[in-house]
Amino acid sequence: MSSDDSTGPVTRRRFLLAQVGGGAAALAASGLAFGQDLATAQAPPAAAAAPALPTIQLGPHRITRLISGGNPIGGFSHASPNASRHMLEYFTVERTAQYLLDLEKAGINAWQFDHMEKPVQALRLARERGSKLHFICIHNLSRGPLEKVVQEMDPIAILHHGGVTDRLFRDGKAGEVHDFVKRVHDMGRLSGVSSHSPQNIQRMADEGWEVDLFMTCFYYVTRPSDEQQKGLGKVAVYEPFYESDPLDMTAVIQKVPKPCLAFKILAAGRLCWSQKQVENAFQFAFSRIKRTDGVIVGMFPRYEDEIRLNAEYARRHGAV
Repeated sequence: MSSDDSTGPVTRRRFLLAQVGGGAAALAASGLAFGQDLATAQAPPAAAAAPALPTIQLGPHRITRLISGGNPIGGFSHASPNASRHMLEYFTVERTAQYLLDLEKAGINAWQFDHMEKPVQALRLARERGSKLHFICIHNLSRGPLEKVVQEMDPIAILHHGGVTDRLFRDGKAGEVHDFVKRVHDMGRLSGVSSHSPQNIQRMADEGWEVDLFMTCFYYVTRPSDEQQKGLGKVAVYEPFYESDPLDMTAVIQKVPKPCLAFKILAAGRLCWSQKQVENAFQFAFSRIKRTDGVIVGMFPRYEDEIRLNAEYARRHGAV
C-alpha cells in the first residue's frame, strides 16, 4: 500500500486517518456522503449465500469458527471518542439487523454481544426476517437479571463480562464469577467466563470450574497500572496493547481443554492498516489456538466488505 492514501477506495486505514486529521474532508474526497455506506454506494447485485465456514462444537450447537463481535455496533472503538461516535451513528437498529442477515449470507452463523436495547431490537428484527443466527451473550448481574437476557435474546451461551471478571479477581471476589457460572447453568444455557488475563483463565481451569467455554482476549488491556509499572517500568496511556500479549494468552489457550473464543485478534483495529496485515492476524490466531476454538472479530463494513473478507480469511486459515 502506498503511503499516500488521499486517493483510491476508502479503507480501514483511510478511516483511521480521517479520524485523526479531519474526517469530513477525507470522506468527501471519497465521494461518499456521511450517512452513506459502501454497499449502498456501489449497489452490487444480490449474491447467493456463501458456503459455510469451518465449525466447532459448543455443547449441542455447531458454530462457525469466525463469530462476529459486537464492539463496533455498541460504539466501543477502543481508539477515540470520535471513532466510537462514528460507529454508533452508522449502526442504527435497521443497519444492525441487516448486518446480522449479511453475516449469514457470508456463511457466519454466530454473533456475540452484550444485552443492550439496540442489539435486542436488531436481533428481534433480523429473526422476524428469517435469521437463524446463534447469539452468545456477555453479561454481568449489574446490568439486569439473567431471566430478562434469556427472554429477550434467547442466547445459546452466557459468559461473565471480561472487564468485570478481571476486577472481581483482583478484588478477591472470584467466587462471585463462579456463582454466575452456576446461575447460568440453572437457566439451561451454556455458561462461561470472559477474561483479558491469561492467569485468570489458567486459574479457573486449574480449579476445575464447570464452564462450557472461555472468551480469551489476545491483549491484557485490563492490566492494572501498578502491574505495568512493576513489570515494565512504565504505564501505557489508556489501554495497554503489548505485542507479546497474544503469545501469553495463546499459550494458556493451548493448555485449557475447554473451547476458547479468542477476541481482539486485530488489536482493536491496530492491525488493520492493510488487508495483508488483517489476513496475517487471522493466520496467526488460527495457528495458535486449538482446533476446537474460534475467534470473535468486530466488523465495520462501511468502507469495505469486511464481512466477506474476514469470512474468506477464516475459510482459508481456519480449516484443518
